[in-house]
Amino acid sequence: MLFGPIGAELKNKRLLIVAEGVLQYVPFSALSDPDEGTTPLIVKHEIVTLPSASVLGVLRRETKERQPAPKSIAVFADPVFNEQDARLTGLVAAHAEPDEAREVKRSAAESGLADFPRLRFSREEATQIMKFASRNNSLEALDFSASRANATSSELQNYRIVHFATHGIINSRHAELSGVVLSLVDQNGKPRNGFLRLYDIYNMNLRADLVVLSACQTALGRDIKGEGLIGLTRAFMYGGATRVVASLWQTDDRGTAVLMSKFYEGLLSRRLSPAAALRSAQIAMSQDRRWHNPRYWAAFTIQGEWK
Repeated sequence: MLFGPIGAELKNKRLLIVAEGVLQYVPFSALSDPDEGTTPLIVKHEIVTLPSASVLGVLRRETKERQPAPKSIAVFADPVFNEQDARLTGLVAAHAEPDEAREVKRSAAESGLADFPRLRFSREEATQIMKFASRNNSLEALDFSASRANATSSELQNYRIVHFATHGIINSRHAELSGVVLSLVDQNGKPRNGFLRLYDIYNMNLRADLVVLSACQTALGRDIKGEGLIGLTRAFMYGGATRVVASLWQTDDRGTAVLMSKFYEGLLSRRLSPAAALRSAQIAMSQDRRWHNPRYWAAFTIQGEWK
């Protein structure tokens, strides 16, 4: 329906998708190529999305004179969400719940999340990513170090790639309560503010060529007519990211770890562009018997600059 009328024009070109309304929820990479029957569109085409064509011009203008960040990658993964976590040893004293904790729970409930289970494969994901990165030029923030304090530190401006492997909250009722969930307790089990909210992201002042939101539904947001989806992707672009990889639905923890390993192998080892690396990883997943179902690989899209 979408590509049939222009199928002959697609050839092997890159596809830049500026969607509206319900089309913003469509995984274009998994759609059938009109010239290839059931072959996914991603096999012959690099696919990039944008909220509007003018956004690309703004991104290029704002980053034209920007000095590249000196370090490679910062990875935040496997945060500690509650005092029942096995990483907290011994008896944990009861602590009063701060306002921030109640706020993140409220937003999670409005977004359909009952709680924040530990994402065990996010740790494996971080380990696989770090195999392709220089240890002297990167940051691996795990456990309690995967904190809001570290994510909002000015030190993060020194990294070209920022990767979050954790829960994301997309609140379509109250967009300002969308965010990234990091460690919600400290080493003593005391609650702390681990909610990286939308306004925090808007104020990050990143110099990142790429932000990866390896979490569920991070490409979504509140749909505002004429503006598109207002959520994490738009916030990170405003906060300094040139491009953002995010997901359209609730992703499989293990499958995402496999996809991200393939993505970073292409990005850091083979020196592909982010768009080309994501395409390569998705094609590899689609051709693997275990992961060929699009639910494992088609959720992730890349928005912003494709070069």
